[in-house]
Amino acid sequence: MDYEKQLNVLRRDLEKAKTLKYKAEARLEQLNNQEQEIIEELKSLGVNPSELEKEINILSKEIEKLFKKANDLLPRDILEKK
Repeated sequence: MDYEKQLNVLRRDLEKAKTLKYKAEARLEQLNNQEQEIIEELKSLGVNPSELEKEINILSKEIEKLFKKANDLLPRDILEKK
């Protein structure tokens, strides 16, 4: 058995693993920073991040209501004659 060759393979694999670890740590830090920026932006908009789903639902309902109102205000009889 060629121990030197095995040792070189292990060293190479260890270096690859270290590189992947450093990349993953850097990406994690980047994502954590991005998360903090989003949380701060939400707070500046007056939205509590823990209530984001609730706020989205409220806004969706408001949008639907406004679309319905806009459609109700359109003169359908004029549009259908064309």
